Amino acid sequence: MARTIEELEKNHPCFGGCKFNAGRIHLPVSPGCNIACKFCDRSINDVEQRPGVTSKVISPDEANTFIDRALELVPTIKVAGIAGPGDTLATDFAFETFRKISGRHPELLSCMSTNGLLLYERADELLEVGIDTLTVTVNAVDPEIEAKLNDFIIFHGKKYEGVEGARILIENQLKGIKKVADAGVTIKINTVLVPGINDEHISEIARTVKELGALMYNIIPLIPQHKLSGIPRPTCEQLEKAREDAEKYIKVFRHCAHCRADAVGVPGISEYSKLVYQNRLNVRETFSHG
Repeated sequence: MARTIEELEKNHPCFGGCKFNAGRIHLPVSPGCNIACKFCDRSINDVEQRPGVTSKVISPDEANTFIDRALELVPTIKVAGIAGPGDTLATDFAFETFRKISGRHPELLSCMSTNGLLLYERADELLEVGIDTLTVTVNAVDPEIEAKLNDFIIFHGKKYEGVEGARILIENQLKGIKKVADAGVTIKINTVLVPGINDEHISEIARTVKELGALMYNIIPLIPQHKLSGIPRPTCEQLEKAREDAEKYIKVFRHCAHCRADAVGVPGISEYSKLVYQNRLNVRETFSHG
């Protein structure tokens, strides 16, 4: 069933629901990734507060146990999401998890995040399990720009580098977004803002994804690290300009909390990951997308 923006703005933290005390639980069931982003130093640890990181990977069979524990602590949880720590479509674990929790917790919105490389070919599976909202990270719609942000992709067991890999990624992202949006799933787009690489490209991304059916856009400032450690963090002025560029075409979300793949609670208000997953949270600032 398609969800309206108004419904999601009340019940989904990534669409503004935290204003209504709506919480989420991220289930870290997806360990593998198929893209080597130059800004991503992905790992499983208990020290980094960012997407793509968890202190442990759980199995689909464990998901309901952790949801039950989370709801005891935060009864206002409205969303069960899967955002890593790797890509949700690179393995079958995310789909297995949603199938297992749908019968026990049908009241929860189901949400997943992906880099979109396998979105087009796995769209039917995504629709079959009944995903309510999908976030796709699209950092460029021009392969020449995308190639500056990724070292390589792994597609059907083969490694593709440079513009060739970027072209494959973008083609599958855009075809997948349209297919899933046409089927009624609400889509949000994430873009990592990288000064000097894609900061002048935001309008084109926003226009393109809106035409394909995306409903919301989230611009995430780069945290300089890994192979892009020499690029400065976007200034507040650069971030605001990018948001204004995107807002000409699509609704922009402005309150991203850079949540971990095992986040639990209401973003910016309460975090219970330590109690639910029994991990330590010694925070070190960095970033990766899930």
